[in-house]
Amino acid sequence: MTFRWGIGAGLAIVAAACAMQMNPEQSIAVGESDLGGVVSSPNGPEAGVWVIAETVGLPTRYTKIVVTDERGRYVIPGLPRVSYSVWVRGYGLVDSPKVQSEPGKLLNLTAVPAPNEAAAAQYYPAIYW
Repeated sequence: MTFRWGIGAGLAIVAAACAMQMNPEQSIAVGESDLGGVVSSPNGPEAGVWVIAETVGLPTRYTKIVVTDERGRYVIPGLPRVSYSVWVRGYGLVDSPKVQSEPGKLLNLTAVPAPNEAAAAQYYPAIYW
């Protein structure tokens, strides 16, 4: 009887872990001054791409850039409370469309694969890396 209980509990733990992996945004904590979410493309989550938040709603232009983790998650912390244009840039991608958002929100973004190497080099030239 104890053996069956152990197997049942083990399967429940594995199922919970799989559910968390299928919905990575559940593990993203976004505070009042943060923006966060998941970046994905037709190929799945995008790891190692830049998420750029930029505003002209302050006395000077303000830009903050972070890099996604291995599951495409990002958090941009400590943003002043104004509206931001947010987009994705990365190797092999063209800049994604800019999306308007504000701190305190979850914002999932879609990365746009470059149609060819020449287009990719225009957005992410070798000088970046």
